[in-house]
Order: sequence, then structure tokens, then C-alpha cells
Amino acid sequence: CVFLSFLLVLFYYYFMCISSQIFLVWFALFQAYLIYSSSVAAGAQSGIEECKYQFAWDRWNCPERALQLSTHTNRETAFFHAISSAGVMYTLTRNCSLGDFDNCGCDDTRNGQRGDKPNLKIDGKSVNIKVSSLTRDPLFNQAVKGTMQRTCKCHGVSGSCTTQTCWLQLPEFREVGNYLKEKYHRAVKVDLLRGAGNSAASRGAIAETFSSISRKELVHLEDSPDYCLENRTLGLPGTEGRECLRKGKNLSKWEKRSCKRLCGECGLAVEERRAETVSSCNCKFHWCCAVKCEQCRKIVTKYYCVKRTKRVKNDSASRRKSYRLKKKH
Repeated sequence: CVFLSFLLVLFYYYFMCISSQIFLVWFALFQAYLIYSSSVAAGAQSGIEECKYQFAWDRWNCPERALQLSTHTNRETAFFHAISSAGVMYTLTRNCSLGDFDNCGCDDTRNGQRGDKPNLKIDGKSVNIKVSSLTRDPLFNQAVKGTMQRTCKCHGVSGSCTTQTCWLQLPEFREVGNYLKEKYHRAVKVDLLRGAGNSAASRGAIAETFSSISRKELVHLEDSPDYCLENRTLGLPGTEGRECLRKGKNLSKWEKRSCKRLCGECGLAVEERRAETVSSCNCKFHWCCAVKCEQCRKIVTKYYCVKRTKRVKNDSASRRKSYRLKKKH
């Protein structure tokens, strides 16, 4: 009886110990989720917003419904996955460098090293991008690392800059978006049908195909659908009704050609619409403490893609032909 009671007590304490360990593990995971989840969500959202900016005047303009329904692997979805992942990595790395997380900080591995100039010293302020790196170095990782900027501070008497202390810092996320957009234009298509099959030779051919492509390239497997046309199954709205640009200061060539790309090349016409806009202007500060503005009205011209209307022939030649036919009868 005493021995049995001893075993029961021993089993009880053993069970409590195991349970407490499991609880601590789950608590740590839950705590990590709370710490990182907001950064992950914010990073993914910044990726979507950057995608919409980069493709604002393209036929495919990063529609969220299409992305939710898509199971395809064309170069547009490849770009979306890359920019979303880059957004998550960028946000985690930035928040880490700001001290928001307890288990990461600045990269001190290069602390005190000499740079490529005799008077260049590297300090521990560099962003620790390893916090969000994976075992391999995928494109979105390269997009963030490849756009990092070196910032330097001079030291010396009267600003002589005899010594510089430099560190690496994250660029604006727009730079990452521009980097990936360039990769999108040079995306590589991989044809897996050439190595179709389940044999060792087929698997080897597929592995060899992927190994021959740089990890810095954007890869897709399928051709893109016709984004001119509406496709409800794929969630694609088409270009009818889209706004385009023709005139304006500081427009790029790509933006100026948007009407041709979205309307003309998709078999649509360009319709000019004028509208009155009201905005605050001539704002003045009044002591204390209010800002009063006037309401200014302005006529703006916008352009939209619309269906072409069929023109009815009504020239003099057609009228003369009709008259001759009637005269014969």
C-alpha cells in the first residue's frame, strides 16, 4: 500500500512536471505569435499596397479577388508572392532594428571591421537582416538585402572627416518594389512538361532545370491570361472602365502610354470625362489655434476605357447609292 502510494505520488509529480513543460512551450509559442503576428500582417499588407502601386497602370493591377482565387503560377502571381514575402521580411527586420523584439537587434558580427577605404570603420548599428533570413537565399530575401543602403557619419576636428563610421540600413520599401518590378519584366518561365514523368531521369531533369536558374530571378510556370477581358472565374475585372493617363506633369513614359495599353490594345476606346473637384486651399493659421481654409473648385479631365460604338455610314457616296437604287425601282 505504501509502495503504491509512493508510485502514485511519483506519477503525479512526473505528470505535473511534463504538463508544466508543455504549458511553457505552448505559452512561448503563443507569446511569439502575439509578438510577431502584427508585424507579419502589417508586412503582408504593405506588400499588397506596393503591388497595387507598381501595377497601377498595367492591365493586371493586382486585384485582391483574383489573388484569392488564383491557383496559377504565372509571373503576376510570382511577383505577388515575392512582394508579399519581402513586405513581411522588411517589416520584421525594421521592427527588430527599432528594438521592438527582445531576441534580436543590430548586427555586431562586423563591428570594428575596416571597410573598403582606409578611414572607414563599421559599427554595430547595421540592420541584422539575418533575423528573417531563410536557410536558402530566395528572391525576396535578395530584394531586401540588395537594396540596403550604407550610411556614414564623419569624425574629426572641425568636420575634417578623418574617420568615418558606417552602417547598413533598410531603404524605403518603394526601392524593394522597384527592384522586384525589374525582375518581373525579366521573369524566367520554366517548362516542366519537358521532364514530365515520375522516373528518376525525369526528376533529375526537373532538378537540373531549377538548379540552372539563379535564385535571384523571378520564376513562373504558366503564361499569363488575357487581362484585357473580364474573367469572373479567375476574378479578373478586365480593363473596361479603367482610368488611364494621357497628360500631366512628371508622368513617366509608361504612364503616358497607359491609355494605349489599357484601352487601344484591348479593343476599347478612350472617353474623356470632366468633373469638378473641391479641395481646401489658401489655408491660414489664426492665433490661437486654428487653421482656416478656403474651398477651391477646379475642373479636372480624366480618361477611361469604354466600349467602341459602331459608326453608321452616312456620307454623300452612300446617300447617292441609295438614291440610284430607289430610282431604278
